[in-house]
Amino acid sequence: MRLIAGLGNPEVKYINTRHNVGFMVLDKILDEKKLNLTEKFKSFFVKDSDIMYCLPKTYMNLSGQAIAEIMKFFKLDIKDILIVYDDISLPLGTLRFRPDGSDGGHNGIKSIIKETGSKNFCRLKVGIGPQPVNMPSERFVLGEFTAEERKKLDIVIKKAKEACFDWLNEDIQTLQNSYNKSFV
Repeated sequence: MRLIAGLGNPEVKYINTRHNVGFMVLDKILDEKKLNLTEKFKSFFVKDSDIMYCLPKTYMNLSGQAIAEIMKFFKLDIKDILIVYDDISLPLGTLRFRPDGSDGGHNGIKSIIKETGSKNFCRLKVGIGPQPVNMPSERFVLGEFTAEERKKLDIVIKKAKEACFDWLNEDIQTLQNSYNKSFV
């Protein structure tokens, strides 16, 4: 069994914000697979054969609670999860797979590391930068994309969806070679 989780904030007011890119990628996957989410494990959750998808309802900063609950219930190994989330340090249109690592200042990842006790999980970072000079990070990530940014975002979300499907069958080196670049 494997888990693909997209990070974001559950309220309608956050739907189109930069911090919700993880939710946007998972929504694209769920639409394509015609899957409907239910509320379970502190998340919006669905199990499709041996693949699970979730959008934590805990808000970004407590994402680890939902991930840890699913991992415990299904007895998942940390290597069986993929976390999809926004990365302020990458330019919009860029994807980056990482097999593990620190939280990089991202509170959702920090929560997952804390709750699971490990930093050895696969991540797919979706670039949302650059952050304007003199704009606080919180204001930037909770801001909505401009019309011009949305065009680029649509392209990279489609690529991120493909990357998630490939994660199910490919090794990390192949994924990095294929997806660690800009798509716009």
